[in-house]
Amino acid sequence: METELSKRLGVEHAIFGFTPFPAVAAAITRAGGFGVLGAVRYTAPDDLARDLDWMRAHTGGLPYGLDVVMPAAKVEGVTEADVEAMIPETHRRFVAETLAKHGVPELADGEASGWRITGWMEQVARAQLDVALEHPIALLANALGSPPPDIVRRAHERGILVAALAGSATHARRHAEAGIDVVVAQGYEAGGHTGEIASMVLTPEVVEAVSPLPVLAAGGIGSGEQIAAGLALGAQGVWLGSLWLTTTEADLHSPALTAKLLAAGSGDTVRSRALTGKPARQLRTAWTDAWDDPDGPGTLPMPLQGLLVAEAVSRIQKYEVEPLLGTPVGQIVGRMTSERSVREVFDDLTRGFERAVTRLHHIAQRSRS
Repeated sequence: METELSKRLGVEHAIFGFTPFPAVAAAITRAGGFGVLGAVRYTAPDDLARDLDWMRAHTGGLPYGLDVVMPAAKVEGVTEADVEAMIPETHRRFVAETLAKHGVPELADGEASGWRITGWMEQVARAQLDVALEHPIALLANALGSPPPDIVRRAHERGILVAALAGSATHARRHAEAGIDVVVAQGYEAGGHTGEIASMVLTPEVVEAVSPLPVLAAGGIGSGEQIAAGLALGAQGVWLGSLWLTTTEADLHSPALTAKLLAAGSGDTVRSRALTGKPARQLRTAWTDAWDDPDGPGTLPMPLQGLLVAEAVSRIQKYEVEPLLGTPVGQIVGRMTSERSVREVFDDLTRGFERAVTRLHHIAQRSRS
């Protein structure tokens, strides 16, 4: 699975694996792919520095990257407390009532929420980037549009490629105009924030829109055959995220959540604003149903929703309240039926890719005879 982009980055397989877990990202890189660590959960720069140091020590000199969530527009002087003050009391009551309905215990006195999406904030994201640019990352990806021009410039000055996710050809063209090096065409099937165009349609549209920039296909990809399809559509690699959630190296801290993922089918996800305020594909649960119910108060815009539900999500996860327990995941969850190591996943992907290429080769030979 070698392409021009994988050769440029010095990786064996053009498989880019996004994950919030350093152990998974490092294992992806060691298996011959390109591990990308998600930074959005890091609120303290020292914690990110620690894990990037660990990545460097456990990747044997092989390349890896970092994914941030940074708005292109700069917002000055807005603190987390300022945003918290904008949350209506009606929404706070709704959260409390929903948790009480399902008997979710309170956190212990003095125990802080362990889940807060603050990486979107200008000052947090820039602190993450200051740390990242002092480490030997080979690629910096942004999940929220093109990074600000000064960030693109700083990355390029250090020889770091810059990638950005796109849900439409229009988004992709904006990335190209902003000097982005790699566009990730993320289809409707993907986990987390995603648009409304399916991968089979989106990938060739983006390839055509930004040629000759390399494009990675993302969304609904979890087999070697699907990787071959992405390359056949013009992509120079694939971007996989959900598939790693049930690997043995993943650290979900929840046997119940792992069990739900392994049991879920491809129809058991939903695009909901319940988690962050933007449409994000995730497991469908009583929590997403409550927020999507027209009789409820409705979700708040990003970032208000993420801050509103932060403590609630921590409580649900800590006490493993099964009806409410969920996570961002794509429709490929239906293929995630057993816990496997990252290496085993890679072996399966490469075998499937070989089968697909061989099948197409035979078809091509027959058509020429």
